Amino acid sequence: MSKQMTVQEPFLRIAKRDAVRKRTKVLTVTAAIFAALVVDAVFIFLVTGLNPLSVYGVMFKGTFGNGMRLSWAIRDLASLLLVGIALAPVFKMKFWNIGAEGQILMGGLATALVMVYVGDKVPTALLFLIMFLASVLSGALWAFLPGFFKAHWKTNETLFTLMMNYVATSIVACATNILRGRASSLGKLNMKTKAGWFPEFLGERYNINILVVLVLTFAMFFYLRYTKQGYEISVVGESENTARYAGINVKKVIIRTVMLSGAICGLCGFLLVAGRDQTISVATGGGRGFTAIIVAWLAKFNTFVMALISFLLIFLEMGAGEISSAFGLNDYVADIISGVILFFILGSEFFVNYKLIFRGRKAKEVQKK
Repeated sequence: MSKQMTVQEPFLRIAKRDAVRKRTKVLTVTAAIFAALVVDAVFIFLVTGLNPLSVYGVMFKGTFGNGMRLSWAIRDLASLLLVGIALAPVFKMKFWNIGAEGQILMGGLATALVMVYVGDKVPTALLFLIMFLASVLSGALWAFLPGFFKAHWKTNETLFTLMMNYVATSIVACATNILRGRASSLGKLNMKTKAGWFPEFLGERYNINILVVLVLTFAMFFYLRYTKQGYEISVVGESENTARYAGINVKKVIIRTVMLSGAICGLCGFLLVAGRDQTISVATGGGRGFTAIIVAWLAKFNTFVMALISFLLIFLEMGAGEISSAFGLNDYVADIISGVILFFILGSEFFVNYKLIFRGRKAKEVQKK
């Protein structure tokens, strides 16, 4: 005997998408940016009374207003993208390296110390080689500690790498105090001789940084996608047990990949000190180690997508600064405008990976025994 029964299903269900096409991702992110601009427009009008279109125009001008501003944007993009490249392999392996900021500082400090103590004692080519090796090794060794403990004793790498940032900051502060009294930075290093300063390339020293990052963007994409080590990183990230079953030395892969990440962060410190700032301070990292987490995660470890996301973040940062100066607004207002856009972009990840299913009432045949 059968009986008709009415079953009330939830009004809204959330289901994970089986496969996400690139078109869906692009449309979702585009819709999120458009929605953010609408929300920002309402906020701008209600809070400041300004014309939202005028404010957006000033934001655009902050980055594209002239060739120099665009050059600065590309310079900052390169630094942020490089840290994102450094985080890509470890994040793909599901090792959450939150210590990029400290690794940048250690690489920058090593570079600065070489410039101070070796700058006038060796030929230029040898000096740059020593600076490069010192920065890369410093970053790699700073990352080695949490990597080693994670590989052997399963420690929490998030807390470990985060705490290492504070240690690195203290070391840099101590070093600058020893070398220059109680100054917060060393000032411009080797001002007279310019020993250790990158030579000008196409009119600017930091253009060498951009060139290096461009090469590493392609190199890391190839490394993760087409090499044996990139494949091992993917397998370990999916399942360590599967990796062991496949004959992969999990401990070796973890330590090797974490040290690679730290080495690239150390390289970033080298480029910042020698190619851009010619000094070292506790602010050398500039928060890039944390911002790059967003870059790497949103791009799903694709270095070319990272470049686009990095540029968007730099655009928002420069645009916010231009808004503050052009309209005399509080810095917090400009930050809120940028934050809303970033919030919607991050939120779009949910709709990329999940879908909302609305259902009504559905009749089901239930056999009654």
